[in-house]
Amino acid sequence: MRCPNCNESDHKVVDTRTSRGGRAVRRRRECLRCGERFTTYEYVEAKPLQVLKRDGRYEEFDREKLARGLRLAAAKRPISASAIEALVDEIEDTLYRQAGLEVPSSVIGEMVMERLKPLDRVAYVRFASVYRNFQDVEEFQLFVDELNERQRREAQAREQGELPLG
Repeated sequence: MRCPNCNESDHKVVDTRTSRGGRAVRRRRECLRCGERFTTYEYVEAKPLQVLKRDGRYEEFDREKLARGLRLAAAKRPISASAIEALVDEIEDTLYRQAGLEVPSSVIGEMVMERLKPLDRVAYVRFASVYRNFQDVEEFQLFVDELNERQRREAQAREQGELPLG
């Protein structure tokens, strides 16, 4: 391990914690030469998860690709970087626990949408527009109309559940 600041290999560990739901060890290190502090992670090398794409190709699961898609959907929205990281962690954990060694990309897309919807509606619609690959404005408008109708029904159900006591 080399210091990212001065490239020195002598450093000391100043803090160690588990991370990512116990799947990683996070270490804070301090370079003995320049004093720079940096973070490293240690992971158990897991069998690679293969993602079955729509066109039939297989691709290795790429955590960073998932995070990039979420960051793009959440651009200029009130969603913190830590919330996005937590979302990626949760999806990745679920995939490794439930999916086995192969998972269709559609399963990942649905997992993202399911978790993004309550977090931020605009980010949800942005992600859905790319994921669902709408071909025209009418198809996109139908999706948004269905979303609005679903929210209206949910709000109505909540209001009916809160009837005042006589």
